[in-house]
Amino acid sequence: MSKVVASITTSVDGYYAGPEDGPGQGLGVDGERLHYWVFGGPWSYDREPTGLDSDDGGWLHEAMERIGAVVCGRWTYEAADRWGDTNPWELPFFIVTHHADRDLPDGMEFVGGLEEAIERAKTAANGKDVNLMGGGDVIRQALAARLVDGLTIIIAPVTLGAGKRLFEGFDRSLELDHLGVRQTPLATFVDYQVVK
Repeated sequence: MSKVVASITTSVDGYYAGPEDGPGQGLGVDGERLHYWVFGGPWSYDREPTGLDSDDGGWLHEAMERIGAVVCGRWTYEAADRWGDTNPWELPFFIVTHHADRDLPDGMEFVGGLEEAIERAKTAANGKDVNLMGGGDVIRQALAARLVDGLTIIIAPVTLGAGKRLFEGFDRSLELDHLGVRQTPLATFVDYQVVK
């Protein structure tokens, strides 16, 4: 049976995006430092990434093998410049929005609500996990609605000082079982099971 696993990268001070995030600067000012682990080292919006470090790449590869579908929010989709109008995951991809105002590439769909998007993703995942990739607002909504089975917080060894915090305004009490931690030079991966 499909599990819903929310995963997001934050800074040590809890930000998942720097200030002024949006198209052309999807992770905000200095926010690309959060995802050095994804690309194997420093990169910027003006410079192409160099490739995955073996430790970080191994975690990402293992996670991708378990994923059968992806859900994200409209702002994440827009801030990423719509991934150049391609499906970056090459998996069924559901974007939560109230405004389905454009055609999407094959495999991507706009869905009017979070619960519906997750249900459709579970069906499309064909027994594999659903990755709830964010942004933070979508993850907070899903946690508050008890729609999440697992939570992975990837902590980059940086502070941003400002931007968007993962748990900003979150007023629910959650119980999490710690499943494990993995460290690399560019990130600490902390896995939790969400106790229902």
